This record gives sequence, C-alpha cells and structure tokens, in this order.
Amino acid sequence: MRKWVILGIFLLIVFGIFYYLTFGYYSEGKRGGFVIKLSKRGFVFKTHEGVLNVGGLFEGGGTLSANQWDFSVDADNEAAVSKLEEGIKTGRRVSLTYEEKFFILPWNGDTKYFITNVELLDTPVMPQQNPMYQQQPQQQQLPPPAPVEQQRADSTAVF
Repeated sequence: MRKWVILGIFLLIVFGIFYYLTFGYYSEGKRGGFVIKLSKRGFVFKTHEGVLNVGGLFEGGGTLSANQWDFSVDADNEAAVSKLEEGIKTGRRVSLTYEEKFFILPWNGDTKYFITNVELLDTPVMPQQNPMYQQQPQQQQLPPPAPVEQQRADSTAVF
C-alpha cells in the first residue's frame, strides 16, 4: 500500500511539472511595431503565426537594418487575430502583449512567444510629426543660367 501512495505522489509531481512547462510561461512583456505578416498554420494544431516589424537601426555604414520579431497566436484568441488583421489592413502600429513559453511544443505554435492581447495605436508616425525628420534649411538658389543665344554672344565678344 505504501508503494502505491509514493508512486501516486511521484506521478502527481511529474504531471504537475509537465502541466506547468506546457501551459506556464516564464516571461511576459510588450512589443510595438507594424504587423507585416499573419498566417494560419498547422496540420492538427492550428495557430496563427506572424511577423512584427519592430523598426530599424542605423548601423555604422549608414544603412538601415530591419528588425523583425516572430510570434504565435492561439487560434481560439479571435479578438487578437481580428485586431492584428485590422492593423495589417490600415497600416497602424500595434502594441502586442506576449508570454514567453519554456519550450516550442507542437500544439503551442512555431515560436516561444504567444500573443495574449493586441492594442491598436492611434495613428502611424508621419515624417512631419517625428522630430528626427525635421525640415532641412533650404540651400540658397543660384540664378538661372543665361539663354544659349546670350552665351554665344558673350563668347564671341571675347575673341
């Protein structure tokens, strides 16, 4: 009888650890950017997989490098999927709240990052509103060149 109690406790502990690793998460956070891809994938376990363009950073050579972040959305989270689709259609920035899972499991999607909430931000940042894109002072304009007939007359007068 004592063996069965110990075996039962051991199985409960193993089951609890497995349950926590499957459905638990160890990190949560937010990311913002533009959603550039959203697709429904999976043979048996359907999930939505997406790509968020977080933005670019200027490197030493003056080039712009894309910074993209892959994420997954549970097929049952229809509110998040509809907001992501609206963000793609309108080109609006989104703020994604996510949970980072311990492992990539077949029924959890292709990534460790699972979206729990999506917030559509008001409007995209236009270059006129962004202080990084301030108007450069206009250069002093030179007078227009003289007509061709006048240039010929001036060049013949020198000889």
